[in-house]
Amino acid sequence: MWRGRVGALLRVWGFWPTGVPRRRLLSCDAASQAGSNSPHCWNCGGPWGSGREDRFFCPQCRALQAPDPTRDYFSLMDCNRSFRVDTAKLQHRYQQLQRLVHPDFFSQRSQTEKDFSEKHSTLVNDAYKTLLAPLSRGLYLLKLHGMEIPERTDYEMDRQFLMEIMEINEKLAEAESEAAMKEIESIVTDDFEEAKEILTKMRYFSNIEEKIKLKKIPL
Repeated sequence: MWRGRVGALLRVWGFWPTGVPRRRLLSCDAASQAGSNSPHCWNCGGPWGSGREDRFFCPQCRALQAPDPTRDYFSLMDCNRSFRVDTAKLQHRYQQLQRLVHPDFFSQRSQTEKDFSEKHSTLVNDAYKTLLAPLSRGLYLLKLHGMEIPERTDYEMDRQFLMEIMEINEKLAEAESEAAMKEIESIVTDDFEEAKEILTKMRYFSNIEEKIKLKKIPL
């Protein structure tokens, strides 16, 4: 069911068909370099660069700053931009960030910092949930590479696949016995195994892509 649609996933990792224009992705670093004006603290007016490791507080007055719009979830959670993620490290980073920006720690601060804290905390939660689950992580990688699959749409789905989904839903609606439910479950399990195989291949393609980037960096 899935094999006829792996092309879109494979193209993400550099296997783009000849003659088809590819959308270039502006990386976080490139995006930050594009803006020549250095950000300034809303509180004291002092400059602070988004390239600093500490992107949350002003180095002069330590006031909490607005979230960096050029930073993606992988950068925020200190993970390599890859399908393979160390979930233990991800959880540690999540806890570390919440200790920095959670609204409970800003109850006695200015309203501006309270608002920024809410935004930071929401962003950290979204990033953690997205990168923790393999499916949402894979979809987010597609999005970063300029390929977004809208939810609940027939995007690039062939008629045969849609008919298969309709048949499964019909069987599920009519299922009244445990045997019927197990039959449907086995079908779905097989499809998930194929999806797992595709995502595993994505991991290897991601590693190759990272090696290509390193090769391009001048010594």
